[in-house]
Amino acid sequence: MNRRSADAIVSVTGHASLLALSIVFALPFAWLVSTSLKPPAQIFSSSPNWLPSPVCWQNYVEAVNTIPFIRYAWNTIFVALTSTFATLFSCSLVAYGFAVVRWRWSRPLFLVMLATVMLPGQVTMIPVFIIFKNLGWVGSYRPLIIPAFFSTAFFVFLLMQFFRTIPRDLIDVARIDGCSHFDIYWRLVLPLSRPALMVVAFFTFTAAWNDFLGPLIYLNDDRMYTLSIGLQQFVSQHAAEWHLLMAASTIMIVPVILLFLFMQKTFVEGIHLSGLKA
Repeated sequence: MNRRSADAIVSVTGHASLLALSIVFALPFAWLVSTSLKPPAQIFSSSPNWLPSPVCWQNYVEAVNTIPFIRYAWNTIFVALTSTFATLFSCSLVAYGFAVVRWRWSRPLFLVMLATVMLPGQVTMIPVFIIFKNLGWVGSYRPLIIPAFFSTAFFVFLLMQFFRTIPRDLIDVARIDGCSHFDIYWRLVLPLSRPALMVVAFFTFTAAWNDFLGPLIYLNDDRMYTLSIGLQQFVSQHAAEWHLLMAASTIMIVPVILLFLFMQKTFVEGIHLSGLKA
């Protein structure tokens, strides 16, 4: 067997394995969509049926009308977008300070910041809640948004590694031309770091969109609920109406899937951590 045939076999085997894995991972979502289109009698039938008959598009209309879905969706979009912009600004600024600016305490402070990644959220949950309660922020969106303005250690590390791939000569030339550090950060580093910024934006938006624990702890007015809390309310009030729950869950998942498909090329490019475009 020559080298070309061996490479072809490896390629076919790899693609077949990836296809099989993708089917396995897609099955839960396919069942979710299938269930969302079924009449109630078909959901618990003795023989599982992947194709609903008849197709009940009305399930989506009923699911949206059963709870204040539009209001919850707007609340979720507001929290997710605000958190995303705050995280992008704060994390990129801190990452620039660690990656580009040369100062004495950079490495010790970076190690201290990186150590916070090892702290699980359950450890800091109660102290953080007490702080927000004393500030009078419980019952508002501020506990869900304001922390994003103080950066996240993992995203700072990701962006810092990306910023370090930018040739130092470009930054030195900008300094010689009279640019301040903020000018370099805003006009040079950020435009070259679009792939990494998109990765951070995607992860942050997805986490905020799907966040259940934060809104559950800090929001006590049902007019301010996000979709995750709205779906939990739906389960408590309509536990047996699984077709409507699956329809509402599908509507909640679709924006994240579309966002990933739209950003896929940039997302993969950011994972590779390439500092300059060809």
